[in-house]
Amino acid sequence: MKKLIALTLGAAMLLSGCGSTSSSSSANDAVEKYGSDTLQLYNWGEYMGENLISNFEEEFGVKVIVEYFDSNEMMYTKLQGGDSYDVLVPSDYMIERLISEDMLQELDLSLIPNISNLAEGVKNLPYDPDNTYSVPYFWGSVGIVYNKNNVDPAIVEEQGWEVLRNTDYAGKVYIYDSERDSFMMAFKALGYSMNTDNEQEIEEAYNWLVELNNTMDPVYVTDEVIDGMINGTKDLAVVYSGDAATILAENEDMAFFCPNEGTNLWSDAMVIPANAENPLLAHEFINYVLSYDASYDNSSYVGYASSNQEVLDELSATDFADNNAYVPRAGYEKDEVFTDNQVLKQKLAELWIKVKAAN
Repeated sequence: MKKLIALTLGAAMLLSGCGSTSSSSSANDAVEKYGSDTLQLYNWGEYMGENLISNFEEEFGVKVIVEYFDSNEMMYTKLQGGDSYDVLVPSDYMIERLISEDMLQELDLSLIPNISNLAEGVKNLPYDPDNTYSVPYFWGSVGIVYNKNNVDPAIVEEQGWEVLRNTDYAGKVYIYDSERDSFMMAFKALGYSMNTDNEQEIEEAYNWLVELNNTMDPVYVTDEVIDGMINGTKDLAVVYSGDAATILAENEDMAFFCPNEGTNLWSDAMVIPANAENPLLAHEFINYVLSYDASYDNSSYVGYASSNQEVLDELSATDFADNNAYVPRAGYEKDEVFTDNQVLKQKLAELWIKVKAAN
């Protein structure tokens, strides 16, 4: 979904490693094998390992053109407008929408043998249970990062999402500026599904958020939450698990907790658009990303949970040992995946503006 990691790059285009093909013969081999030596990739900003692109280019004798988006909706608008990419990395609910609108190609899983490396937590996801159209890239959850010197862990565990409305911490809270995630925590605090479209439940969640806004003096943030919590600026924050892993690694005073009422279990996955010009090369790239080396580079650098089980296990025991934010909670019955509901999304967006304007 994202995510909070430096998504200020917008739609800037980066031609990665233009001269990295080892020789003209390797480029010719790529054209013969794939029909092209150039891959068009559309991904979130700073969502790849330092060597992912250059290593892929060198190994397969190709060039990769990377363009960045900062929201699923931005990506969707460009795709709907006719822009052509070979691989996209949208989030779960957006993949559901793209499937329903026939905007994706079915994958040839025989060309993606590394799909056997998938972690248990990203198998059989509800939006594409058989990986007919998508292969998970990163995954995670949403929880609370808190300063354990200033906030009693027992209180966080007892109150869950309600701790964000505990006036003992007024003025010391970051809330993610997202209608989806904010209404998610309100719905969960009230015991409702985060995908509810029940009018009364939506009204209750709206009032829950208005009270939070009026009593807690929260600061609404996006990627600023990472540096803010690393620097100890606030005591409580709503944070994506991958960003939480980074915060905990940089500030030992911080802890991470997923409330017992449930949370959003999200995933971003690789897909091939219906209008992709180079589907064979796209399959090669997807298979490569699932390999041990590429997945390790990605996850160790970005901090989000790998979709490769071996990498997930190794990093949780090494780089992210004793960092409980790295491995997302999986199999918890109250956790949910967002579903695509454009009417609900628009309604929540309108209410979210009203929440922030309340006083």
